Amino acid sequence: MDAPETEREQRVTPLELFFDLVVVFAFTQVTQLMSRDLTWRGIGHGLLVLAAIWWAWTGYAWLTNTLEPEEFGVRAGMFAAMAAMLVSALAVPGAFGDDAVLFGVAYVVVRLLNLVLDAMAGKRDPNLLLALRGFAPAATIGAAFVLVAGFFDGPAETSLWVVALAFLYGGALIGRGRGWHISPAHFAERHGLIVIIALGESLVALGVGASGRSLTPGIVAAAVLAVVVIATLWWAYFDVIAILAQRELSKTSGAVRARLARDVYSYLHMPMIAGIVLFALGLKTTIAHVGDPLDAVPAAALCGGLGVYFLTHVVQRIRMVHFIRHTSDERPGWIGPGRLAAGIAMLAVIPAALVLPALASLALVTAVCCALVAWDVIHYREHRAEVRRARP
Repeated sequence: MDAPETEREQRVTPLELFFDLVVVFAFTQVTQLMSRDLTWRGIGHGLLVLAAIWWAWTGYAWLTNTLEPEEFGVRAGMFAAMAAMLVSALAVPGAFGDDAVLFGVAYVVVRLLNLVLDAMAGKRDPNLLLALRGFAPAATIGAAFVLVAGFFDGPAETSLWVVALAFLYGGALIGRGRGWHISPAHFAERHGLIVIIALGESLVALGVGASGRSLTPGIVAAAVLAVVVIATLWWAYFDVIAILAQRELSKTSGAVRARLARDVYSYLHMPMIAGIVLFALGLKTTIAHVGDPLDAVPAAALCGGLGVYFLTHVVQRIRMVHFIRHTSDERPGWIGPGRLAAGIAMLAVIPAALVLPALASLALVTAVCCALVAWDVIHYREHRAEVRRARP
């Protein structure tokens, strides 16, 4: 393994946070898209759009990790990308309807601006420029397929979306990380902030669901339980996982670091975000119908979204264990069966959510989340303390 790189101090800038405000709106729009069509097809469409938005965001996360975002040319490009991202976010509810072509055009602009800014960085780094030559065709073709899909309907449109995402996500595998440079602290902080943004979207969904309704004891109780769940989701990620992931990233360099960043952050944070957005969708329906059983789709969203979130942590552990096995004798024992059990338990609650009042279903998932946090605090007390003491 290469020795860790000497890197400059870098923190997330106000411009990056400003850019991410558009992503907040886009996440909210995805929830709106799915809530308008509470069917399995609607959920599928929403997840496809979310995957495309996420990948566009990751492109700018990698970009600002390489370029100084406060430089004039980069700043101008970021503002232009914000405008295009906002247009695509506005078109999200109609991304499989009347606004499909508009979404596609805006998305192509977002991706092309990303590549132009990447090329600016490549002028200073021949290795990065070489990596971009391998990466750019897949990124361009993927965005083009999103646009082409807007001219079709039904299964053909969905199929073109799947092809588009295959190009977009598959393009990151080209070159096996060679030529890319990562600042671990900045990269980890940027992804941590987007997780917080997604959790904030859940709070927005809670407010939208309660908007215009009398604040009955049931709605107030559901709001309190929802905040508890969101707090446990924050705890489950930021208490240790975020710290350890950054630490392992800091131990590497070169292509090894880039591959680990790609897998743990760019790839495996996507299902985490999807789980949070699905939970927000289920929460919005729960707040609106606290006394009634949930239908199949919102029940699956409420419970299954949380299950996906926790099971993604398990997959992240597997990836990091595979990495650590080749770099040291450490084992991240702090994330053992608890998250696997919590993920399975969330999926097991779905049948109950079909017959119990929505408030009771929310209470059940809250109990599972709290049990996981208690398990972490009690069973992994020493491991947590060790990891937190050694935080980078």
